[in-house]
Amino acid sequence: MSKLCFPAPLPVLLPVAGQDALFPVRRVYCVGRNYAEHAREMGHDPDAAPPFYFQKNPDNLNLTGKFPYPSLTNDLHYEVELAVFLQEGGENIAAEEALSKVFGYAVALDMTRRDLQAEAKKQGRPWEAAKAVDHSAPVGPVTPVAVWSDLDGAGIRLRVNGAIRQEARLADMIWAVPGIIATLSQAFRLAPGDVILTGTPAGVGPVLRGDVMEAEVDGLPPIRVEVV
Repeated sequence: MSKLCFPAPLPVLLPVAGQDALFPVRRVYCVGRNYAEHAREMGHDPDAAPPFYFQKNPDNLNLTGKFPYPSLTNDLHYEVELAVFLQEGGENIAAEEALSKVFGYAVALDMTRRDLQAEAKKQGRPWEAAKAVDHSAPVGPVTPVAVWSDLDGAGIRLRVNGAIRQEARLADMIWAVPGIIATLSQAFRLAPGDVILTGTPAGVGPVLRGDVMEAEVDGLPPIRVEVV
């Protein structure tokens, strides 16, 4: 039997802030409804169910500062998030050991075709068409934990065309980073190179071509992304 040969996909490599190094990405996990006010603005009771997980593709991570407005949507939304980068993995990781698995952190966006997501929810279908859009995870350089690990004190915010649209504190997350890693490791065997987007605060909304998004977490390199 002949062997099919296809070009190997290029690995996704992200710059490490302050170092001549690159972080190789394996998988990208995302946490849904991890800020109570965002859960409420989306019509859900944050006390009724715990946050849940879905995935983006590794090559959705986008360093270009440009986000091409995607097809099949008239309601493209921003979501600012803290991204967590793992240097170790495992199964059934204890929450008290979880932070030892972290290599670093970055600012990220989870761009969402909200109209497709709403229809998927109505039909009880998966979210990939809404969430795993090409280029849909703009991200900044990875800052190692030795440089930054202010998970309780830091604020997170997003500006659109200079106006603040989302603002909260990382301490407002329903599940903190250790709990996210611990519960995610019950469902998947985590590994070095895994990336976790930890959820978004309230204030999500639409953007149009030409809009400029500026995402920040205090102490991390910010990102500036133009919708093109």
